[in-house]
Amino acid sequence: MTLQTNRTDRYVSPFSTRYTSLDMQELFSDDWKFSTWREIWLAVARGQKILGIERITDGQISEMSLHLEDIDYAKAAELEKKYRHDVIAHMHTFGVVCPLAAPIMHLGLTSCCITDNTELVQMRDGLKIIARKLAKCIDRLAKFAGQFKSLPTLGFTHIQSAQPVTVGKRAVMWLQDLTEHLHAIDEVANNLKFRGLKGATGTQASMLALFNGNAETVAQLERFCRRTIRIRRPHLAYHRANISPAGRYANLASSRRSRRKHSQDML
Repeated sequence: MTLQTNRTDRYVSPFSTRYTSLDMQELFSDDWKFSTWREIWLAVARGQKILGIERITDGQISEMSLHLEDIDYAKAAELEKKYRHDVIAHMHTFGVVCPLAAPIMHLGLTSCCITDNTELVQMRDGLKIIARKLAKCIDRLAKFAGQFKSLPTLGFTHIQSAQPVTVGKRAVMWLQDLTEHLHAIDEVANNLKFRGLKGATGTQASMLALFNGNAETVAQLERFCRRTIRIRRPHLAYHRANISPAGRYANLASSRRSRRKHSQDML
């Protein structure tokens, strides 16, 4: 299989091109990631203007909103060689097409305010894609269970055939597993916590300085940005463990194990 490694509208690897759905490839693409970076820069600037940063104008906000997706990857690569920093390179690339807004981009932020919040949205949307597909599987399996609820088959225990059951009954047992996994995945997706705009060391010092020490205004800005990217819950303090994917992987791995067992049951 020949990979088109120059694509930016989807994630490309041998695994993605063989096994991954198009919507998942698009979610993990460069286009999605870097346009989301721009959306967060826009959301922060818009919130800062609303909350009283007078240097930010309507014209700057409008200019940024018009250039969320026209990403010049060649320019970004050139600037990354210069700055040795991906976020700064893409901020300046954004500034090239938004010269009016360039001076007010990234005010009070550190790079993880952009990258970590983007990854949270990516994890949430990825889990939602999986949940949607799992819900379709549950719906189809429920219809299958109803169709064959009276069809007898041998049960199976201790690695051998056992007492008679029905195909529908076996399918309902699989349904129970899948439904529990769906609830677990939804719970994780709906309870991810906004990394916030905590700055380099988690103190919000830069943002507090921008708002003359007004902590309530900084909190309002966080709430505004959280609503914009649809992450409902805030972090009281920032720590790398808070965005660890381990819990997400555990739920997905458990779901995968169940589906593997279901497949074996059908043999």
